[in-house]
Amino acid sequence: MHEVFNQVPPFTGVNLVALDQPLLDALSHNHVDAISAGFLSYGEEWGSEERFDLARLANTHTPALRTHDPYGRRADVVEFHPAYHLLMGASVANGLHASTWDPARETPQTSRAPAAPRTAHVERAARLFVAAQVESGHVCPMTMTHASVATLETAPERLRDWLPLLRSRSYDSRFLPFWEKHGVTIGMGMTEKQGGTDVRANLTAAVAVSGDEYALTGHKWFFSAPMSDAFLVLAKVGAEPTAFLVPRFRPDGNVNGLHFQRLKDKLGNRSNASAEVEFDEAFAWRIGEEDKGIRTILRMVQLTRLDCAVASAGLLRMGTALAVHHAHHRSVFQRKLLDQPAMRAVLADLALESEAATALAFRLAASFDRAPAEQREAARSRVLTPVAKFAICKMAPGFLFEAMECLGGNGYIEESPMPRLYREAPVNAIWEGAGNVMALDVLRAATRQPEAVASVLVTLTEEARGLPGVEQAARDVEEALKAPQAEARARFAVVRLAALAATAALAGSAPREIAEAYARTRLATAPWPPGANDLGAVTDRLLARVLPSL
Repeated sequence: MHEVFNQVPPFTGVNLVALDQPLLDALSHNHVDAISAGFLSYGEEWGSEERFDLARLANTHTPALRTHDPYGRRADVVEFHPAYHLLMGASVANGLHASTWDPARETPQTSRAPAAPRTAHVERAARLFVAAQVESGHVCPMTMTHASVATLETAPERLRDWLPLLRSRSYDSRFLPFWEKHGVTIGMGMTEKQGGTDVRANLTAAVAVSGDEYALTGHKWFFSAPMSDAFLVLAKVGAEPTAFLVPRFRPDGNVNGLHFQRLKDKLGNRSNASAEVEFDEAFAWRIGEEDKGIRTILRMVQLTRLDCAVASAGLLRMGTALAVHHAHHRSVFQRKLLDQPAMRAVLADLALESEAATALAFRLAASFDRAPAEQREAARSRVLTPVAKFAICKMAPGFLFEAMECLGGNGYIEESPMPRLYREAPVNAIWEGAGNVMALDVLRAATRQPEAVASVLVTLTEEARGLPGVEQAARDVEEALKAPQAEARARFAVVRLAALAATAALAGSAPREIAEAYARTRLATAPWPPGANDLGAVTDRLLARVLPSL
């Protein structure tokens, strides 16, 4: 029997918004008031002990596939722990699945007052950013459902039938036809065994039945969130893929021909199911034109990539908060870890990268709000979405390892949130286009829309003017994208462009000394590993902003 001391209290019962100064600054800079928009109560809900415990349970008791009922009939259902359904219910109630598609809020205007800027994407990004810190698996169906509406807009009849249920704030997990439910979710299935990212290699065949109704025969190698009420998939009618909406139930009320083969045994994202599926003359509605499926689904890809960047920024934030929390409460060699220079240097570097990721992600979300009315913002969202996804998502695994190391052995055991964050980190970099795909997408934009890339470089240079390395970074990007071997230089261009974009975002939302420190150590020179960059006096400011109450 002994007294337990010098151990760290759990990081629960905290307000994940009120304690996050970089988030508050990013919201304010992008015209969102955290108090009036309800984010303080939201941060309290997601920081509660109960919410963290739901995350633990949903990932401990993972989904199970039931292919047949006791009498040998196909069932094709996936069963989840109740904690998963509670998390889904909370996020649906908060609109993570559809809030940007809500009808525009009517605000009274006077003749002198300018219209309030649209902030729907920024507000949703903030909710996603916080929820992903606690449990990222259930965020996957939130992302797919939200993005699906952009593709359904190409099929007005389907949008008419589905949009009211997609907008619903009622989560309904019952296995019923969509028209009998209070709310629905939509999943996706694009890749096949032989193709992966190359969806033109898909072999699933679609045969016209009547009008926009088809029968699909084939398979999908990754079928995300298989208990969704419908799925956007690609299949071939002619030479090129066509987009389809495949419901779980046929219009006559019978279960559709979707036969789940097995669930993927994934590294992370374990609370969320991913299946392999075969289509047995499955009923489907065509979405968009025949042979134009890739162009049709690209409408939603930008939205899913934005979510990848935002959610990964959330993972960085939680890793930083856990590391600083631990260092504040843990003493080693008669001093708190937080007071030891070597640890402070590591934590300050983590805090700086986390601040930059937060600022970049939220400034990008704001460009989605502004794009319909401003050409420069449309260019920003087109060019910087793959850039932000590349940079933030790719940073996450190494970053979270550094944060885990700050906790020592306690960070390596499964009772800590750190292992789950670490396993979660790679998925956003892989899903919706891995690193090379993102880099080549930027190169494609430079080739097909050079005016958009030029506009972005001019804008970022203006926003970050006066900070170290800005003009040289812009020249580096421009030269790399125009190089004779541009594909081989695409990653270099994206890394430089990401650092320039993060510098510009920090120049807008963070204290000037923090933007200057980032530019000096990430833009003007190549960055060193965490703890090896000389941040100087800004170290204290950075650490104070991670958890201001400490």
